[in-house]
This record gives sequence, C-alpha cells and structure tokens, in this order.
Amino acid sequence: MARSILENGPSTAADLALRLDLTAAAVRRHLDHLVAEEVVESRERKVYGTRGRGRPAKVFGLTEAGRDSFDQQYDDLAVQALRFLAETQGEGAVLEFARRRVAFVEGDYAAVTAVDPELSPAEALARVFTQNGYAASVRDLAPVNGVSMGEQLCQQHCPVSHVAHEFPQLCEAETEAIGRVLGTHVQRLATIAHGDGVCTTCIPQTLKPDLEQDPTKEQS
Repeated sequence: MARSILENGPSTAADLALRLDLTAAAVRRHLDHLVAEEVVESRERKVYGTRGRGRPAKVFGLTEAGRDSFDQQYDDLAVQALRFLAETQGEGAVLEFARRRVAFVEGDYAAVTAVDPELSPAEALARVFTQNGYAASVRDLAPVNGVSMGEQLCQQHCPVSHVAHEFPQLCEAETEAIGRVLGTHVQRLATIAHGDGVCTTCIPQTLKPDLEQDPTKEQS
C-alpha cells in the first residue's frame, strides 16, 4: 500500500481500494496500521484551480519516515559533500553540479520522443523521470472556459528530496532542464523537498500552428 502511494501520490481510501482490488474495510485496516506506524499521514487533498463545493477529500500520503524506506542510503554523505563544495567553491559550484546531475533530461527526452512521438511533452517527461528513479505521472490541468490549460507533471518520488531540502539548487536545476527541453517557461507548484506530498510542475498548453490555414489568406 505504501508503494502504491509512492508511485501514484497521495491517495484516498477509495483510490487505494480500487487500485489494489481490496475492500474498503481492508484498506481502512491497513491505513490505520500505517498511520500508527507513522508511515503515512492523512491530509486534505490540494486543489489547483476552481474548488468545488464541499470539503476536499481526505488523502493519505507518505511521511518523511515512510519515504526513508524507499530513499537511497547516502543522503548524509551527499549533504556533506555539497556542504564542502559550497564552502570551498561557492554556491555557484553547487548549482553547476545540480545542472550536470540533471543533464539526462535533455538526452533522454530526445530519445523518448523519437521512439514515441505521440506522447505529449508532459508524458514524455514523466517517462524520462520515471526511468531515472522518480515515480512520475501526468494530470490534466482544469480547463478554463472549455480551453485546455495544459498538463501537470507529478513526481511522486524524489530520490534526492532530503538533500534538496538543504540545497534547493537541485530543484532549480530540474525546473531549468524541463523548461529548456520544452522551450518555454514552466512553473513549479510544489516540491517534496519542502514538505509537499508530490513535486508538481505546470506544463502549459503548447499551441500548434494551423497547418490547414490557407497561406494566401490575407493577414489582418
């Protein structure tokens, strides 16, 4: 159940029951145990855009202790190394390291889109990040007046979240890399490193030129 929450993000009891093919009673029993063990915690679901009537559904997300069982073992060593780099070479060196660390984004994005060009930019990025240790998925942003506003890249797991808590340059470099491959500004809405249940990045709708437009049509 904890793995399902890790891979899919904070989930309601109903989501878990459907995903794991369990009864509601079984899900509640497991959740009670995980909450008691401080592996998961309940919270209100964050709503982006217009909120409907009623209270947001309660969701269950991993606690920091819950993530520890999935995170890599060398966080302390990485933090010490980056502290040394910052003290001896300056903050700029930390940012340059962070940028080199996410160099995979550009190369892998090109490879993924070449193999499967039908993927949306956010879907291609989700595949890239998942292949590199993140559990990433895509959600549609709520439309405005019937017009799509784009997609949201959701990273349910961050292998460097504990390190990024002290060194936000790691998050900044990821956002830069995403914007660079898309050729447009992107906005980080939340990060695991700063206490959110999932890292979310807004990928704006990309308008494609109207290839059917008559090129001889008079321009206004």
